[in-house]
Amino acid sequence: MFLLSLIYVNCQWGARPNEEPDHPRYKIGVCDWMILKRQKIGSLELTSELNADGVEIDMGGLGNRKLFDNKLRDPIFVEQFKNEADKYNLEIASIAMSAFYAQSFVERENYRELLDDCIRTMKNMDVRIAFLPLGVQGDLNKRPDIRPELIRRLKVAGDMAEQAGVVIGIETSLDAASEINLLDEIGSPAIKTYYNFQNPLEAGRDIYEELKLLGTERICQIHCTDTDDVTLPYNKRLDMKKIKSVLDEMEWSGWLIVERSRDKNEPTNVVKNFGTNIDYLKMIFQ
Repeated sequence: MFLLSLIYVNCQWGARPNEEPDHPRYKIGVCDWMILKRQKIGSLELTSELNADGVEIDMGGLGNRKLFDNKLRDPIFVEQFKNEADKYNLEIASIAMSAFYAQSFVERENYRELLDDCIRTMKNMDVRIAFLPLGVQGDLNKRPDIRPELIRRLKVAGDMAEQAGVVIGIETSLDAASEINLLDEIGSPAIKTYYNFQNPLEAGRDIYEELKLLGTERICQIHCTDTDDVTLPYNKRLDMKKIKSVLDEMEWSGWLIVERSRDKNEPTNVVKNFGTNIDYLKMIFQ
């Protein structure tokens, strides 16, 4: 059990300053659902065109369905997807349950079945990190009454993830100190923070101090964009060079995933928005 805990504490893939150049500390990825290619084979060609190192794959829509609209249960599709990733020399950074931005993780009766679907998909795709946003329905700032049930369910999620040897990263609206308290209450080495720059920026919090407070071991992956308005090179409230300095000082390593920061005047121009953001991040972090 101690060895398992060590694995989870070091959930990043661990590039350090003295490692070889072909194993960079930071890799840049993109969300398949945000480039309008949710679980599509074509997401890989587009990811390559955008110059990213990999892609975060979504589990598919949920809505009124019992399970995610998940094509990756099909071993033939999994094999095709992996072959296409190899063709373009891309990695699968993580598996996302983005449906929980809108759906309630606390109130969904078959949450265990949904978690199991995600974990099986992770194993099929050889992925170690999942993204679980708690979203509007799971906002503890607005719905403090759900905290006991949320913690109970996240403990279950942690047990399931730990048994499978994977990590589930949660996104919340909490400040860093409150996030740490939540993680401590959950008490699982397999539940970590999936940090989203947009949340502290929108709330007016100090993103740089929050990163330091959360620390290297609690953050498994980062959505490194702001709300839609301007692309990253023109964002005045997010100093990406300072972000890199902080992460360097923390000796954090892992995936920086582009989710938003689209030009509000051209929100559907995928190549311009995501290409610009990815190139900017590569210039700074690689």
